[in-house]
Amino acid sequence: MLALVYRKSVPRYLASAGAGKLMRRRFLPALAPVALRDIPFDRSTLDTRGLGPEWLILKVRMCGICGSDLNLLRGAESYLMEPYGSFPIGMGHEIVAEVVDAPDGSGFSAGERVVVEPTLHCAIRGLPPCRFCQQGDWNLCENFTDGILPAGPGIGFNSATGGGMAEAVAAHPLQCLRVPDSMPDETAVLADAMASALQPVLENRPADEDTVIVYGMGVIGQFLVRSLRAVGSRARVVAVARHRFQAELATAGGADQVLMSPTRRELGAAVGARFLPTTLAGGNLEGGADIFYDCVGSPRSLQEGLVSLRGRGRYVMVGTAGTAGGVDISSLWFRELTMTGSVYYGHGEYNGERRRTYELALEFLGDPAFPTSGLLTHTYPLPEWRRAFQTVFDKRGSGSMKVAFDMRG
Repeated sequence: MLALVYRKSVPRYLASAGAGKLMRRRFLPALAPVALRDIPFDRSTLDTRGLGPEWLILKVRMCGICGSDLNLLRGAESYLMEPYGSFPIGMGHEIVAEVVDAPDGSGFSAGERVVVEPTLHCAIRGLPPCRFCQQGDWNLCENFTDGILPAGPGIGFNSATGGGMAEAVAAHPLQCLRVPDSMPDETAVLADAMASALQPVLENRPADEDTVIVYGMGVIGQFLVRSLRAVGSRARVVAVARHRFQAELATAGGADQVLMSPTRRELGAAVGARFLPTTLAGGNLEGGADIFYDCVGSPRSLQEGLVSLRGRGRYVMVGTAGTAGGVDISSLWFRELTMTGSVYYGHGEYNGERRRTYELALEFLGDPAFPTSGLLTHTYPLPEWRRAFQTVFDKRGSGSMKVAFDMRG
């Protein structure tokens, strides 16, 4: 089968990192250690990879490109995350697929469509549940480097399972959720991005009288705005976008106000804060938002988040980040802020129940009233992977939101 395979190469990773800083809107495939390869993949292949007979073989229909894929290609992942990956890896974890080989007792049948929750937690690794997996918080599993599988928190970052940017992939029955017959693949492929945005909302839901900032209107920011409205939040939502098409989608998704690359003074005014001039550092704000959802994960977004929160406000890092040099963190202690992160998806509280986030995301996407129009902007066949990645890298030029590979042809 054809698969996009990423191999570990420190020189190429560092070269990609250097080039990424100079040409952030360019994908340079000659530097990235990734290539489309024809590799064997069948039941006997799974046995040699240590995957048991209960694993399903799936024919991939569509696979989305995630920001974490881009970080890998541009050399922007945290060095501290190295132990949580095994190489070579088949890229891709935003998967819609068709079951082609389902063992007896798996609960699935050939021909069924599924989305794949990629997390490889204790139960899938053949281990007793850790303290987090016992609660369904398998996004915080403490055994991502142990058990019968190689290191890696999920499909797309693990050498045994393969990835979704391929003609086929392996998945454990615990990872698969059926796609409703009425839901097209083009909607189902958004489930992973939706779940990634829904998790921080379930864990950090604002009060209805709160004002929140959603900083960054890429696809995760778009889904975060939509998740707030889907769970019934009436909080005032101020969205920060870089491009006009992102601003229009944010308004359609339920944002009360959208700012285009605002200055600090403009951001403060939008959340009712007073601007306090400073000789250096661009000024401070007094008062501000109750919650700041950072969907970018850059030094600038972190800085604006810390400054634009009121006393005892909450900063939530949704966009992945490594280093954040040069950020002034005085607001953290001066205003007694709370900082937290959000990773993947597990379970969360919704309407008084403990719900599986991925399942709830699929449920929201299946609601005809849920606004998905304009979120999936580009699809490409797998052999056009270079063009697909360039489309995502150059959002301004392409107008891309979610880009996906389409293997249905």
